[in-house]
Amino acid sequence: MRSRSGEPVVFRSALVPPYVRKAKAVEAALPWLYLKGISTGQMQEALAVLVGPEAKGLSAPVVSRLKTEWRREYDRWRQRPLDQDRWVYVWVDGIYSSLRAEGQRLCVLVVIGVNERGEKHFLAIEDGVRESTQSWREVLLKLKARGVVRAPKLAIGDGALGFWGALEEVYPETRAQRCWVHKTANVLNYLPKSVQPKAQQALQAIWMAPSRTIAHQAFGLFVETYQAKYPKATDCLSKDREALLAFYDFPAEHWLHIRTSNPIESSFATIRHRTNQTQGCGSRETLLTMMFKLGECAEKRWSRIRGFHYLAKVITGVRFTDGIEDVESNLGDSRSAA
Repeated sequence: MRSRSGEPVVFRSALVPPYVRKAKAVEAALPWLYLKGISTGQMQEALAVLVGPEAKGLSAPVVSRLKTEWRREYDRWRQRPLDQDRWVYVWVDGIYSSLRAEGQRLCVLVVIGVNERGEKHFLAIEDGVRESTQSWREVLLKLKARGVVRAPKLAIGDGALGFWGALEEVYPETRAQRCWVHKTANVLNYLPKSVQPKAQQALQAIWMAPSRTIAHQAFGLFVETYQAKYPKATDCLSKDREALLAFYDFPAEHWLHIRTSNPIESSFATIRHRTNQTQGCGSRETLLTMMFKLGECAEKRWSRIRGFHYLAKVITGVRFTDGIEDVESNLGDSRSAA
């Protein structure tokens, strides 16, 4: 079997996303294969490897009809109202596909939200420019028009996104949390490989610290250790200091979820930041549809976040210090309000 570039394609179970392997369904496997550059005419053979007998009868016309049906689903999905839920946290990222549409690599701007019941859902899957404030402004304004009127309490994402400028305009009340996975990778890029293992441990000591005070101490130690020889690495870290530590003002049960943009990373791990080895072409609409279906299949296996019952307190503005509810401050606020 060969991809559109003519290179042979070998499917190994370890390379296929877990939710595709476990689903054993065309709805999960076909979008993943398409985004890998497998042509419509080769789909039946490729699907047979992944889903078995269910692939029988999936001729090129049948695959084309499926794609058309999914495109309609995607159009309905992106217009659905979102005002029935209170969206507390949002994760954001820009995902690059290896495929090209209309001469350019496709970049999909993704927003995942968690509602007051702790359920994670995709809110937006739109094309745009990852670093563009205007692209993200359009995404956020569309979300607002669909019912996300009240600002989320926290947004988590990479510092390089144009999202942050748009967030200040559309939802100025929303706190920012920089993703520690992205930040760690960016800092390590400024260090020689021989230094990276110890530096990574030092960075982990910051975001794994049990309190903001200890995190600041670990932060200072990292800067002191590497600033003289590797100032670009320490500058990369220091410029987002407060946004990297915002999670300490939220329930400790939620830290696992809000320190990184992992919900997006794990859903599109086999698609994002790939090289152009696959030179297939397609319409932007079709590629967006396939990203939507891939995300939809991943979403079906998501569970509620840990400590979801604390979300009600986050919504009402209860204060948390180092992840623990600050009873005295909250009592003081209640007395002042009275």
